[in-house]
Amino acid sequence: MTGPPPQLPDRILYEITPLRDKDLLYIADRHKKEFDYPIHTHEVFELNFVEHAAGVRRIVGDSSEIIGEYDMVLITSLELEHVWMQNNCKSDDIHEITIQFNFDLTSDNSIFTKTPFKSIHSMLNEARRGLAFSMDSIMKVYTSLLQLSSISDPFEVFMQFLSILHTLSVSDGMRTLATNSYSKVVIEEDSQRILKVKNYITQNYMRELKLKTLANIACMSETAFSRFFKLHTGRNISEYITDTRLGYAARLLVDSDKSVAEICFRCGYNNMSNFNRIFKRKKGCSPSEFRDYYHQTKIIL
Repeated sequence: MTGPPPQLPDRILYEITPLRDKDLLYIADRHKKEFDYPIHTHEVFELNFVEHAAGVRRIVGDSSEIIGEYDMVLITSLELEHVWMQNNCKSDDIHEITIQFNFDLTSDNSIFTKTPFKSIHSMLNEARRGLAFSMDSIMKVYTSLLQLSSISDPFEVFMQFLSILHTLSVSDGMRTLATNSYSKVVIEEDSQRILKVKNYITQNYMRELKLKTLANIACMSETAFSRFFKLHTGRNISEYITDTRLGYAARLLVDSDKSVAEICFRCGYNNMSNFNRIFKRKKGCSPSEFRDYYHQTKIIL
């Protein structure tokens, strides 16, 4: 992946990574007492593992969560901001392993488009929104992950890393972090009906969205459409609309200086208290706090 860095708000660092054109992997295995690196983005993929860091706040796009003792996240979008903030972490021995890598997912001749790598390819595509892994998945690769930086043969390192990715890709419990509307990721759907409805919601999220209108777009009854949408997306339609609106709201909080009240009304809410309540339930913090997290990690040069 080459080209100029993406245009980002001035509070977000565009990281120039140590990964060179001829490198496949860059591994940083370090122990530290605190997280002090600012919110950032970069043009390479990244698998980040952290242990002994309970209380740290992890921000990936519009996802803001307090992590436990162990955390592992995969990010494959060059535009998705992320940071691990010290927050309430009291550990004096935080262990972090960061693996940055560059895989071609788009070329028809890419090895990752071939059948043996199908699950890895799918996982890397999903990780454009950030993927967090379950404790069970982390433990499955824990030993292999800790060994990576001590292997001297680059080929063996790469093969072990592929094995780690495969294990993660076939494990249960991974979940996406940033919403589609925040991360600007288009997810292809098998169902054209679902795609039409999602496109309509994307274009009209700031307006009142009625179940009857959405069902008509899908040429179904309201009851049948509700079941159909849940079956294909894993979420009911009201949850999807809420996530879409909050994704756009979070993007405005990061990219603009508009007031929280203005953002509230721009994203389809007509009640500030309701907007604040739903945002905090979904994001783990208020809209103002979310904006502050981005401002707190701005770069001073």
